[in-house]
Amino acid sequence: MKITWLGHAGFRIETGSEVLLLDPWLRGNPAFDEARFDEAIAGATHVLVTHGHGDHASTVPEIARATGAAVVGIYDWVSWMSAAEGFEGIGMNKGGTVSLGSTRATMVNAVHSSSVAGPGGQPVYAGAEAGYVLSAGETVLYIAGDTDVMADMGIIAELHAPTHAILPIGGHFTMDAERAAFACRRFFAFRGVIPSHYKTFPLLAQSAEAFARLVAPVPVHAPGVMESVEI
Repeated sequence: MKITWLGHAGFRIETGSEVLLLDPWLRGNPAFDEARFDEAIAGATHVLVTHGHGDHASTVPEIARATGAAVVGIYDWVSWMSAAEGFEGIGMNKGGTVSLGSTRATMVNAVHSSSVAGPGGQPVYAGAEAGYVLSAGETVLYIAGDTDVMADMGIIAELHAPTHAILPIGGHFTMDAERAAFACRRFFAFRGVIPSHYKTFPLLAQSAEAFARLVAPVPVHAPGVMESVEI
């Protein structure tokens, strides 16, 4: 499984014949060079959305129309946005599993919020926030989405035994390095972790160094934007 960071919480995940884009916020993302937009979305077969916030989902309709990729996400948001924006949606809910070619995606719980900007910029509910567990051969990737530490992580660990994870570490809007490291130590036995939701704005953590130190000896893979790691 090849994983490329698209900045903030966005990733390109290549596994088997599938190219999955996770929360690809590529327009207006200060961490992403829009000159590489076409490169980032090339060959996309599916888009996974964890929740409706603009820094995760605002570029999804454009990407879906450009690539023909089906958009996977919480039923409420997918139903609404696919009808309004004209793309193929796969609406699901927590506990559900869908097959994306040779990859199985199970939607799991997260603790956050989910909205889109409504009239006057006021938030409008966009369905529940979520994470995913991707199973592809012997690799099981836990995508936490935007979340804090939660007891449900123990259930996810027991049911799915994830080998790797993408975890937010930025703080303020999600768990920070200390809380993410606690989650790793308390619930999981990862072979490697990729940090997300950091280094985008001054309000967020600007480095994964503290997380790497706190979670050691678990390897932390922290690629630069548009750099890849293999897991």
